[in-house]
Amino acid sequence: MALAKLGAVVLDCPDPRALAAFYAEVLGGTVEGDGEWAELKAGDGRSLAFQAAPGHVSPKWPAPDNSQQFHLDLVVDDLDTAEQGVLALGARTLDAEDRSRTWRVYADPAGHPFCLCAC
Repeated sequence: MALAKLGAVVLDCPDPRALAAFYAEVLGGTVEGDGEWAELKAGDGRSLAFQAAPGHVSPKWPAPDNSQQFHLDLVVDDLDTAEQGVLALGARTLDAEDRSRTWRVYADPAGHPFCLCAC
């Protein structure tokens, strides 16, 4: 028997509303909240939340002397199309040189790493 259920994954960032808007464009859904806390409510009932963190320092990737802390794997149908979309929204490439792989690594506008993964 489980002791708890997962409510939301929360990302620290300098601007919760702006980062929630970025992920809303990538994943769909609606953004709620403002100020210190914003939450992306996806159409499937899942949520991703964003919390203001003054002095936020982005994780480094790859960096053997620093932890990336976590990353999101986002499943897509077409890597090239998804890549064009996330770059247009403000993501930056961290590791997408190997075009033969079924995944590519990016950083969101606040510097959190995420992967686009082909189905």
